[in-house]
Amino acid sequence: MAETPAAKGNAAIPTVAAVADDDMQAGGETIIVTAARTVLPPNALPLTIDIIDKPVLDQQIAISGSITDAVATLTPSFSPTRGKLSGAGETLRGRSPLYAINGIPQTTPLRDGSRDGFTIDGFFIDRVELIYGSNALQGVGGTGGIVNQVTVGPPRTEGVSGRVLVQGSAADRFEDDSLGGKAAGLVQYKAGLFDATVGASYEKRGAFYDARGRRIGVNLTQGETQDSHALDLFGRFGLAVRPSGRLDLIVNRFTLNGDGDYVALAGNRLRGLPTSSVRGHPGGKSAANRAEAVSLSYTDSDIGGGNLTAQLFFNRTHDTFGRELTPIATFQDPAIAPIGTLLDQSENRSRKLGARASYERAVPGWEALVATIGFDSLFDRTEQRLIGTNRVWVPPSDFQSLAPFVQANLKLADGLVRLAGGVRWENVKVRIDDYHTLASTTYDGRNPATYGGVSVKGGTPGFDQLLKNGGVIVEPLAGIRAYASYAEGFTMADIGRITRAVDTPGTDLGNFRAIDPVISNNREIGVEVKRGPLDASATYFWSSSDKGQLLIALGNENFQVQRQRVEIEGLEINLAVRMPIDGLRLSTGYAHIAGRYDSDTRAPDGVVDTDLDGTNISPDRLNAAADFARGPLSARVQTQVYFGRTFHGKANPDPRNNFGGYTVTDASLRYQTKIGGIYLTAQNIFNRFYIDYNSDTRLPTDNLNYYAGRGRSFTLGWDMRF
Repeated sequence: MAETPAAKGNAAIPTVAAVADDDMQAGGETIIVTAARTVLPPNALPLTIDIIDKPVLDQQIAISGSITDAVATLTPSFSPTRGKLSGAGETLRGRSPLYAINGIPQTTPLRDGSRDGFTIDGFFIDRVELIYGSNALQGVGGTGGIVNQVTVGPPRTEGVSGRVLVQGSAADRFEDDSLGGKAAGLVQYKAGLFDATVGASYEKRGAFYDARGRRIGVNLTQGETQDSHALDLFGRFGLAVRPSGRLDLIVNRFTLNGDGDYVALAGNRLRGLPTSSVRGHPGGKSAANRAEAVSLSYTDSDIGGGNLTAQLFFNRTHDTFGRELTPIATFQDPAIAPIGTLLDQSENRSRKLGARASYERAVPGWEALVATIGFDSLFDRTEQRLIGTNRVWVPPSDFQSLAPFVQANLKLADGLVRLAGGVRWENVKVRIDDYHTLASTTYDGRNPATYGGVSVKGGTPGFDQLLKNGGVIVEPLAGIRAYASYAEGFTMADIGRITRAVDTPGTDLGNFRAIDPVISNNREIGVEVKRGPLDASATYFWSSSDKGQLLIALGNENFQVQRQRVEIEGLEINLAVRMPIDGLRLSTGYAHIAGRYDSDTRAPDGVVDTDLDGTNISPDRLNAAADFARGPLSARVQTQVYFGRTFHGKANPDPRNNFGGYTVTDASLRYQTKIGGIYLTAQNIFNRFYIDYNSDTRLPTDNLNYYAGRGRSFTLGWDMRF
């Protein structure tokens, strides 16, 4: 469970030093987790929930650099991030999380480019809501849980207000090319019924260095956050159309582009020498990410005595993958260039159009029963092209999801017991036209080819599934509760990776079972105690999926998708205590996760026989932190201990992929003045050298993708509200 000054279960901590009251009040306001699709407080829900509030989120972003890094640092059940632009293999509770912004999914269901954690700058995020475990509350994608980023709200006071931020960063030895900086501003205006919020942020990141003073290697294909620049433009425009209802138009355009100043210098695994970077220009377009979003929502807290939420949205993303220095086997085509000479790169292009609506109210005559009805729709079109030669790699694919749902929450014995549950009827269709796979079959260079230039018959596969959830909560005393729950979630298999690798002539996608959806479940029991200075919780969970999705790392920058039974179980423990010393709070969190799958690909027997590897599951972890806040001064020291792991089983990967473990400690110091706050943060303050988890647990003979973690680095900044 997440060790964090943020909310846990049914309590929230709005600042580093303050704990919310047991009645779910923070600063006089009831905390509502919008990702849960209800206005009921979290203690009424049989779920494990975290809320990372604005001060904590800003603090973590200053330390580590991004929202994804912040969530991963604070959440022991979340995999360590790769430190790259790609989040491939990063999991929550051993499965892929659904990233959302204001409930709008950022994940592309048909071809996951793994860039969904980089679609908005954290400056414009007010809080992050985490719901753990498989569920279908937000539709497709939430098999590991939901990471919902809630943007800044409308201004509350008449006139002009806002916020500005300026910061600089550097590696431990202050190398010139490690210097980076960020500037951001937000202006809000309110006049009567109308309000507007506009802002912009720009960030330039330098090169990253490891604890030995060597540049960390760049991943040309998947992309980098180091040696990059990012620009975000944000706007929110609201109108109070009635005392209880308002319209909101939110627009955002985020770009993150690599600067292309470095090429990778292969390391040596046998000698423990990680990949580094040297000055050079790889050619082609640098890896980049662009996300554009528009949403129009209407919320009303008093429609027929209930709460109405309706939303229309449009998203468009371009995920550009960089070009390698050596030819990739699968991109070769003798009709274009001699085998072994063709350099190319790919780009995912996706657009989404959707609508979401829900209505919640107490049932007339039975006020203890709160019911929610709703309907979600999502239309997505995605393709992946080779942009150097304008070839289709993943054919244009259309995804359609129509899903009515109903939820109910019954309060019994004056809140001593609650029963909650519901169903979602998911109706999905996928349409793929006839297409031709890439031609390469003969090149035997650094990477083996897997395609054969075959004709594939398109199709319109679909499915409908009733996804169920239910649970019971017992709260004998205020602040003490126990719960048990069951929930089902689903996601689409990465159809892009599957369809582009078809090598059997005449394959008919209408009957191709490899593209069936992944249906997973989550069962958990939990206990929480939040009284006085104590905030403690323990959760045990287990989940399974008959046709799960595994990412199998190939000997290159690609992954292969396999469909087998997967079983995962884990334990999460959280403890935080306000100490007798005024302003001091100590906290710790621990997560143990184990997962296995059926490795018999030719004749699956449904028996799990092999451990999930580091591409598919996170290591066990212990977090510990001390927070201090008194007057204008606040500080935090945090440590993450990643325990070693040995992977066993019938299809056990090379033992050189076993994980040795490492420990990282960070610190933050802030002083609030009359003209804003000044803060200094340090990542990896003891400058410990380590190999990142993803590099250490896959591809034991690949010396090019063998990355060290970041050494000590500093961020000095100033922000002010006006």
